[in-house]
Amino acid sequence: MTIDDAARLRALHVPGAPLVLPNAWDAASARAVRAAGFPAVATSSAAVARALGYDDGHQTPAGEMMAAVARIARVLDVPLTADVERGYGLKPAELAERLAEAGAAGCNLEDSVPERGELVDPGEQAEFLAEVRAAAGDALVINARIDVYLFGGSSGEEAVARGRRYLEAGADCVYPIGLGDEDGIRAFVAEVGGPVNIYCGPGAPGPARLAELGVARISFGSSLHEASQTHTRGLLAAVREGRNPF
Repeated sequence: MTIDDAARLRALHVPGAPLVLPNAWDAASARAVRAAGFPAVATSSAAVARALGYDDGHQTPAGEMMAAVARIARVLDVPLTADVERGYGLKPAELAERLAEAGAAGCNLEDSVPERGELVDPGEQAEFLAEVRAAAGDALVINARIDVYLFGGSSGEEAVARGRRYLEAGADCVYPIGLGDEDGIRAFVAEVGGPVNIYCGPGAPGPARLAELGVARISFGSSLHEASQTHTRGLLAAVREGRNPF
């Protein structure tokens, strides 16, 4: 991770002309994303966890996650941003150091405790983000995930308040995961005052429409990995039935 890599990644977050990130889970999928012409690569913590044999939700040991990020970074010539949940128990300075060693130019950090299904106090999360920013300086693009719509109901007001606080703490972009309706996205983008990442999941507007709504970053989470696994299961079923799956 270098300041140049982070600057390149940061510059791609343009409201209305968003950075599109089909999330990868290993070196092979990252190479495929790059070969398709995308200017940066993102990991999905859930997809990486499953590829490593763990469940999502802070179940992957920090060392294994960082090693996976490093393997992906090694095969890329574009910036990599890593989904690291809530940091796997690492202190902010150590988290920033480990990301740098792994070659990540950015990271996702979420504001809930998945083991308990609870939101972290916004002040506590803002302090955590500020400490990561202080440790990393400008050499890390921080995407602050907001989990209000996952664990705290559907309060757009609270999501916006958290987003503003996280941007003030040093986040480069905010990510209200679970927000998928056009009116809600439009209002959030207008009110939060900074770049917005939206998850392009089932039922969500497509990338072209999200661009029209002013989104600066679009990600796909573990959806591509899940689709690839579904396809693989179909191939295996064909083999089991004695058919040529190809």
